[in-house]
Amino acid sequence: MGERKLFGTDGIRGKANVYPMTCEIATALGRAVVHYFQSINPLNTKPLIIVGKDTRLSCYMLEMAFSSGVCSQGGEVILTGPLPTPGVAFVTHSMRADAGVMISASHNPFYDNGIKIFDAKGFKLPDAAELELERLVLNPSLMPVKVGPQLGNAQRLKEVFGRYIVQVKSAFNQDYDLEGMRIVLDCANGAGYKVTPMMFQELGAEVLPIGVSPNGENINLNVGSLHPESAREQVLKYRADIGICIDGDGDRVTIVDEEGTIVDGDKLIGLFAKLLLDRGELKKGDTVVGTVMSNFGLEFYLKDLGLKFHRTKVGDRYIIEHMRANHGILGGEPSGHIIFSKHSTTGDGSLAALKAIEAMKHFKKTLKDLVGEIELFPQVLKNVVVSKKPDLEKVPSIQKAIKDAEEKMGGKGRVLLRYSGTEPLLRVMVEGQNAELVEKLCQELSDLVKKELE
Repeated sequence: MGERKLFGTDGIRGKANVYPMTCEIATALGRAVVHYFQSINPLNTKPLIIVGKDTRLSCYMLEMAFSSGVCSQGGEVILTGPLPTPGVAFVTHSMRADAGVMISASHNPFYDNGIKIFDAKGFKLPDAAELELERLVLNPSLMPVKVGPQLGNAQRLKEVFGRYIVQVKSAFNQDYDLEGMRIVLDCANGAGYKVTPMMFQELGAEVLPIGVSPNGENINLNVGSLHPESAREQVLKYRADIGICIDGDGDRVTIVDEEGTIVDGDKLIGLFAKLLLDRGELKKGDTVVGTVMSNFGLEFYLKDLGLKFHRTKVGDRYIIEHMRANHGILGGEPSGHIIFSKHSTTGDGSLAALKAIEAMKHFKKTLKDLVGEIELFPQVLKNVVVSKKPDLEKVPSIQKAIKDAEEKMGGKGRVLLRYSGTEPLLRVMVEGQNAELVEKLCQELSDLVKKELE
């Protein structure tokens, strides 16, 4: 399989209006998506494409450019307006569309943007499909020019978000509601600013909202899953039961417990595994799916529960691919991308938050008590800006440093170096039982990497 030039770990992403996040590429990709799905089903002369977005200023131009490409190739577009990524995936399947597209750069700053694509069932496309789309985008002459009645059209349907709200609410156990709960809800000034508070209010919660006033430039700005500090302050100030912070496109969550402690995504996965096991949805010997970044402590906790743990490459689509191939029902990443395959085809921050509340109701315990059972290893992650990305296996000094670091931890720790799929960064992660040693080794490795790859 060739190397992807445009697509990273989560679609195409970059600075808006700078290659590859330009209107020209978006238009070409719109054409390519229609041509690709027509080639899968030649009888479908007018593929239907759902196009959602978050609240970035650049979404207007990219939404129009992509839709223009779809129409020029004979496809039909439904524009949803701001809608979380899992909502776009769900609506695509619910409306029997041929594909869904989300215009968003997730948790990145407002000046970035991205495009991710879902198939008719709401799943992210596999690498082979993305490679084919790249081939078409970079060679537009491969696609026939459509004229006259062959051209497509577009319409805006804002009411589709109601379908998504009903879907997420239905995943919450009907034995419970949120009556009497006070919830701080941070929507990152992003795609969920309108729909997410409605979900929790309709289930009976008293919602204290943050990050629900998007202006095109404030998405993820000191709010959302990467910046839970404001939510933490509000939880303590108003004695809330829980703080929930979703990111700009709503597919991940950071949760704050009732005492203001930020709960790690791996601890949530452990909690959800215990809940599903207690309910009989998971059975002893079943597998929970994580990534190479998942904490060793989670793996040991799951083992104690009688569950197996499988690690994939970083990226929720790789987790989902493994879950689909092996009938898994729970997977996720430390970042708070958590997938419940019975309810969603992608990570969903609102759904994960509801499941955390469901666990509190089921076990009749506070969130602090529940996640306190899960002990994680100290883990330090540093991002090093790099100007080149050589194969690390072929850099002897880095390989020696990794081996030396693991030896210093006496076999009770690990080192992981990986490039970001969307930014010029190398992520250096060290994990072990001794926090001071872990911090020291991570700094030493980061310094070495910086020297070698500048």
